[in-house]
Amino acid sequence: MAERGLEPSPAAVAALPPEVRAQLAELELELSEGDITQKGYEKKRSKLLSPYSPQTQETDSAGQKEHRNQTPAPAATQTSAPSKYHRSRSGGARDERYRSDIHTEAVQAALAKHKEQKMALPMPTKRRSTFVQSPADACTPPDTSSASEDEGSLRRQAVLSAALQQSLQNAESWINRSIQGSSTSSSASSTLSHGEVKGTSGSLADVFANTRIENFSAPPDVTTTTSSSSSSSSVRPANIDLPPSGIVKGMHKGSNRSSLMDTADGVPVNSRVSTKIQQLLNTLKRPKRPPLKEFFVDDSEEIVEGIPQPDPNQPKPEGRQMTPVKGEPLGVICNWPPALESALQRWGSTQAKCPCLTALDVTGKPVYTLTYGKLWSRSLKLAYTLLNKLGTKNEPVLKPGDRVALVYPNNDPVMFMVAFYGCLLAEVIPVPIEVPLTRKDAGGQQIGFLLGSCGIALALTSEVCLKGLPKTQNGEIVQFKGWPRLKWVVTDSKYLSKPPKDWQPHISPAGTEPAYIEYKTSKEGSVMGVTVSRLAMLSHCQALSQACNYSEGETVVNVLDFKKDAGLWHGMFANVMNKMHTISVPYSVMKTCPLSWVQRVHAHKGSVSSCDAFLSLFQSHGLKPEAICPCATSAEAMTVAIRRPGVPGAPLPGRAILSMNGLSYGVIRVNTEDKNSALTVQDVGHVMPGGMMCIVKPDGPPQLCKTDEIGEICVSSRTGGMMYFGLAGVTKNTFEVIPVNSSGSPVGDLPFIRSGLLGFVGPGSLVFVVGKMDGLLMVSGRRHNADDIVATGLAVESIKTVYRGRIAVFSVSVFYDERIVVVAEQRPDASEEDSFQWMSRVLQAIDSIHQVGVYCLALVPANTLPKTPLGGIHISQTKQLFLEGSLHPCNILMCPHTCVTNLPKPRQKQPGVGPASVMVGNLVAGKRIAQAAGRDLGQIEENDLVRKHQFLAEILQWRAQATPDHILFMLLNAKGTTVCTASCLQLHKRAERIASVLGDKGHLNAGDNVVLLYPPGIELIAAFYGCLYAGCIPVTVRPPHAQNLTATLPTVRMIVDVSKAACILTTQTLMRLLRSREAAAAVDVKTWPAIIDTDDLPRKRLPQLYKPPTPEMLAYLDFSVSTTGMLTGVKMSHSAVNALCRAIKLQCELYSSRQIAICLDPYCGLGFALWCLCSVYSGHQSILIPPMELENNLFLWLTTVNQYKIRDTFCSYSVMELCTKGLGNQVEVLKTRGINLSCIRTCVVVAEERPRIALQQSFSKLFKDIGLSPRAVSTTFGSRVNVAICLQGTSGPDPTTVYVDLKSLRHDRVRLVERGAPQSLLLSESGKILPGVKVVIVNPETKGPVGDSHLGEIWVNSPHTASGYYTIYDSETLQADHFNTRLSFGDAAQTLWARTGYLGFVRRTELTAATGERHDALYVVGALDETLELRGLRYHPIDIETSVSRVHRSIAECAVFTWTNLLVVVVELCGSEQEALDLVPLVTNVVLEEHYLIVGVVVVVDPGVIPINSRGEKQRMHLRDSFLADQLDPIYVAYNM
Repeated sequence: MAERGLEPSPAAVAALPPEVRAQLAELELELSEGDITQKGYEKKRSKLLSPYSPQTQETDSAGQKEHRNQTPAPAATQTSAPSKYHRSRSGGARDERYRSDIHTEAVQAALAKHKEQKMALPMPTKRRSTFVQSPADACTPPDTSSASEDEGSLRRQAVLSAALQQSLQNAESWINRSIQGSSTSSSASSTLSHGEVKGTSGSLADVFANTRIENFSAPPDVTTTTSSSSSSSSVRPANIDLPPSGIVKGMHKGSNRSSLMDTADGVPVNSRVSTKIQQLLNTLKRPKRPPLKEFFVDDSEEIVEGIPQPDPNQPKPEGRQMTPVKGEPLGVICNWPPALESALQRWGSTQAKCPCLTALDVTGKPVYTLTYGKLWSRSLKLAYTLLNKLGTKNEPVLKPGDRVALVYPNNDPVMFMVAFYGCLLAEVIPVPIEVPLTRKDAGGQQIGFLLGSCGIALALTSEVCLKGLPKTQNGEIVQFKGWPRLKWVVTDSKYLSKPPKDWQPHISPAGTEPAYIEYKTSKEGSVMGVTVSRLAMLSHCQALSQACNYSEGETVVNVLDFKKDAGLWHGMFANVMNKMHTISVPYSVMKTCPLSWVQRVHAHKGSVSSCDAFLSLFQSHGLKPEAICPCATSAEAMTVAIRRPGVPGAPLPGRAILSMNGLSYGVIRVNTEDKNSALTVQDVGHVMPGGMMCIVKPDGPPQLCKTDEIGEICVSSRTGGMMYFGLAGVTKNTFEVIPVNSSGSPVGDLPFIRSGLLGFVGPGSLVFVVGKMDGLLMVSGRRHNADDIVATGLAVESIKTVYRGRIAVFSVSVFYDERIVVVAEQRPDASEEDSFQWMSRVLQAIDSIHQVGVYCLALVPANTLPKTPLGGIHISQTKQLFLEGSLHPCNILMCPHTCVTNLPKPRQKQPGVGPASVMVGNLVAGKRIAQAAGRDLGQIEENDLVRKHQFLAEILQWRAQATPDHILFMLLNAKGTTVCTASCLQLHKRAERIASVLGDKGHLNAGDNVVLLYPPGIELIAAFYGCLYAGCIPVTVRPPHAQNLTATLPTVRMIVDVSKAACILTTQTLMRLLRSREAAAAVDVKTWPAIIDTDDLPRKRLPQLYKPPTPEMLAYLDFSVSTTGMLTGVKMSHSAVNALCRAIKLQCELYSSRQIAICLDPYCGLGFALWCLCSVYSGHQSILIPPMELENNLFLWLTTVNQYKIRDTFCSYSVMELCTKGLGNQVEVLKTRGINLSCIRTCVVVAEERPRIALQQSFSKLFKDIGLSPRAVSTTFGSRVNVAICLQGTSGPDPTTVYVDLKSLRHDRVRLVERGAPQSLLLSESGKILPGVKVVIVNPETKGPVGDSHLGEIWVNSPHTASGYYTIYDSETLQADHFNTRLSFGDAAQTLWARTGYLGFVRRTELTAATGERHDALYVVGALDETLELRGLRYHPIDIETSVSRVHRSIAECAVFTWTNLLVVVVELCGSEQEALDLVPLVTNVVLEEHYLIVGVVVVVDPGVIPINSRGEKQRMHLRDSFLADQLDPIYVAYNM
């Protein structure tokens, strides 16, 4: 504020006691530093002054009245007062940034505008690490198993909904508990509406009650949870929900399904998270998007439309081309010394007693005064020592022209000055650098690079400084990161040798040889050395002396860093040139005792100061306005311009009030339209004497600007730097610039130096600086200045929340444009509320004043940002930390929705081409229709006795007679010992007894369904064949997990209900568990069907075994939970079972002398077939390894394979992942145990998904050292309609791989690309198609076949396809659509196909198949019902998840899903919780860059929260439901605006 109405008269202040004056000065500093608000300042000040002068207060109030009268608007409406957005700028300020003393009113006014339409930003949710555990899980001990419970429920706790005959009372109390113990801390929800505890349970109970009435008879779907899991247990719950329809399969989540907790508008009740999302959606209804072009062009090369087109109304420069401006000529004075060293020699010998430099200590008291005589004699001693005493006579360490580092602390100017002049006299080149404080200083490595490139091997320092440097244990100075090896030389007088009488330094007239090197840090953080010649050093001193009217004997008070820039030029060079006396005030004094500087100035009249903001403060103390001389400096061009000391009474120079909008386009416009976005700049005087200046365009060729255009200031004079040491290329572009005119021809032949300053030359040749090139942010073609943005941020009542001097603003390149990031240090006492409030207001202020969106605003804990040596923030290092995810913010707000305006237009679906046209098009183009088939079963000759039998039960009986003692199954435990075996006869006998029990105890009839509830083992197999013998239909179900009944038992209950089982066969332990009190808490245990335990069976045989009348009769039911949370049962007929076993036998060449090892879950799909069926059919021996045993002994599977020399082994992805992660560092142990896997011919992963190539490759690479052949690992593919479509088998070519373009996949197209192409995805063939299986690729919409290498749905025809879904009401339409459907065109045979629900393509390869024809490879891309439709494109979650997992080392697992039209990314954090917020920007960036999507919500959770089923597949829908029901207990939830 220019005029402050609170000033007592100078006399009044002078009369105050000294301690009060000191306190006042302290206050002044706090205000100028911004550590206190104006209001606080005034309050404290009046408190200090009140005891001393009653009249002071009167003056104050009078002054205030006067002040008010000057304000154009009444003071009452202060926020809207149209005061200027006013800011003064001056060069060389000590913080290296243009000091921002900005008027807050502008920002307040801008915010007031926003007040009306208050942004409804949801506040991020953050976990308090100590929160109360909810009572709901007090009774659920953490689960210990990981891959062994129910598919849908793996590692989750859940509670069955009220609809499963639970009393309503019970549900209500449960909900009450779960609401009170809601997992996210309540303090974070203050901005929300639904978060109240009271009264919610009632409404919930109503919803429960309704659900119960509506869906009572409906079959269940396993998708919504109502549990609240605690942070301490890593348990993953399953979700249960009741669909209103009678179909268990086929209906997609979200389509007309009344889920448990929905209210009318689709927002679940009491879901804090979803309310926030709702708020978020409301804010997104007004997106800021420039109008995009009419049609979306999907040219395959570049989808991005790029930066929006420039606004036609943007201001353009209209002036004429500028002409270079000359400074006044450099005066010729007869006695100018020929070199700076000569000046020192002259004063040192003639005026030895004159003071040259006085150093102050930290309290501001003078410690030592160096006279010219002392400076001369000590510099001589040092020069002599350097040249003669460091090495031997024949091999000196230093030769003239060598570079040496000067390492002196900021409070020791005397030692520095002696060292500097000593080097000049010895003709070695000093390179002053900062004192390194730690081994890894911010930017220290780059300083090391400078030292290395200058070839520095010697560092000069003082004894005190050397003692303070960090040392190793044995007392040596540590090797600083990136530094060359240095020899340290102490320059204290006592260590120097006196030169002999006849020794004289060699002082030649100044020429272009280098004098010293000043370091300079670039925007990217690299450090370069600006080399200054002796001539430039001398001429610069002359120009400064002329411009500042320096004369002999004056006193200079220097508060700047004396090692570089203006502090060095004025305080070390110009003073020696003119025999002046410098008083050096260390920067630390300024912090503790700000008055010391002013006191010095008071004591020694006449001063050079480079500060401008306190004119208003000290004018009353007699400071003349004309005494303030702002200057503009840069390392390359040195002093660019300086305001000459004015004549008293002369008019003050003008100020320019510029429009911020104009500035952003690089155009000078006097601000007229909006008072809030004006910038007031002050001139920095005229061009230096003897210099010439021009303004050129900041980017591209150095074209001269127009007179009303902002550009980079370039200077041509003898006083600038000559080069960047050792960097010829960059030097040419900076130090040898020849400006060109608009036609591109050079203007004159004088080389100019780029100063790195942005500005313009105003009327009267006054120079104005508006910013630095380093602080320039180019966003969407507009320029913004980092300092301006900092100033705006600070004007938002920042005092309570952040520290003033600690804000970093930089831009990062994301998605083809620069994005602004603001990072600030948060005060420790700031509350979450305050911080969030401040952040959202800063966003609004920057948006309204600069018309630019902030991409990310992060607050970090106090004192965690990397600092520069003088205490500022090290910007490039901060940016580095931000990009690598190690900034550790404590608060973050991302606004990609407002900033990212260059996304491609969403795809509009074009009306599809009809199936007939596609067919004709393919024929015309010579493309074959995409179909493939395994070997023809009819042509395979088998002299196999098995072929006589149509039923598996008959085959077992035949084997029991033919080879009674042949062992079919061996079961291993965790120790690898065989716990149980079964020969053909034993299995047959046991099955007979079970069959008789079913008849006697269960009174079952043929065709009744029986649930088999057994742990993986031989008992399960025997029970299966027992059912077949009795004519019952077996249904295998994974047993519930004793430690986690709430999560696993409901699924069991559900399958029992849905399959209408007449009885349950199980073990005694499980039977007790099913009827236990714990079970009763989860389900209704009174209504179980008959439970029969098969532990002690009577020795009784059936009179006769059941034989089905036809092979089409049902053999068993296969129930499984899909990744989308659907529970589906399919019917397998006897003929399908036979065909399946035969196909596997042929593909894997299985016969009775073979052994295979199986480490799979035996409950559904191909895993069940391999575990229970194949050995009986083919007669080979199966070694059974239950996957849960692997958790206790990771080596089990591999040691078994090695011990039995197994050639074929089957596993699941979860088993492969366990081995890869768990044995990663154990390969040597495996070697010492003598494990060798070279026996493995095929290692097959049983899966129903796209092959996980990365996992397969890391598994192969890891165990390659112990003999595993990379060709051995392959995968299968099956789906619900057909459990085995592909399986690699023993013969035929190796699986092929292709790279496809991800962008095209989103458009439902396949485009093959080369390896290493950007945005490419590696796909692998899913094994070979089984014998008797035919596959065709079909457009899912038109049901017409597609061509080779085109994406479509995979349809399958085979004798072992399931015969339909098992549902309560047979839904004919769905059955027909999924199991018996025909192509709409082009199939004369009218084949019946089954739809797998997976997208994929067939590609004909150059390889030869077993049949001798060319091999057709089938590539699976992903399940159709898992895909996400966003912006009209189809995304596969796994692709987004792969990108996200790669982005930071602490991401353990990741899952994505959509909610409404928002993309939600959930990441598991395996690092420390302080890394949680680092992930938010990284996740947002990578998804934007690689998938062109804006992430709506980022949720950071503990490891183990993402539910994974036994096949290793993520259960994304469960996760989505838990998220919406607020049960994830997240560490952090970020809502991207």
